[in-house]
Amino acid sequence: MREELENPPYPLSRKNGIQMVGVIVDLDTFPRAESFEDFIELLGLRPSAVKVIGYKRDYDTNSPYATPIFSDKDLGWHGEIDNGYAQEFLSREYDVLINYYSEKNLMMQLMTVKTRARIRVGFATVDKTFNDLIVDCPTKDFDLFKNEIRKYLNVLKELSA
Repeated sequence: MREELENPPYPLSRKNGIQMVGVIVDLDTFPRAESFEDFIELLGLRPSAVKVIGYKRDYDTNSPYATPIFSDKDLGWHGEIDNGYAQEFLSREYDVLINYYSEKNLMMQLMTVKTRARIRVGFATVDKTFNDLIVDCPTKDFDLFKNEIRKYLNVLKELSA
């Protein structure tokens, strides 16, 4: 598992343009996962183009959650993630992966490494090897984060004019 975290994330050879966005969010520090739906309008995406998965340290598997959840309990042998929601999330390819967590956490970093994405965006407080774009703002300032992503994607010519 340590080798997997030390290897660079799996790159994609998709063309420019944003069609699919994946989000790994720490619901213990940012419980408003529905906020990521703002990216649909902000980036001009289809309604189903944003996939969000949340991490919680502890959660009751019998309680309903609006957002698919994974936790430390889902770590299996050899670094495999034993969670149906996580497997579904990992089965897709994303143009942008948003790592919305600001603390080093093995499970979230493992999800980041296993996710196939062309561009990875995250916070400066997490190991910089996991992200291509680093946003230096607090996780509580979602509007600033959102605007910074749009600005960077425009600079990279990823957004249609």
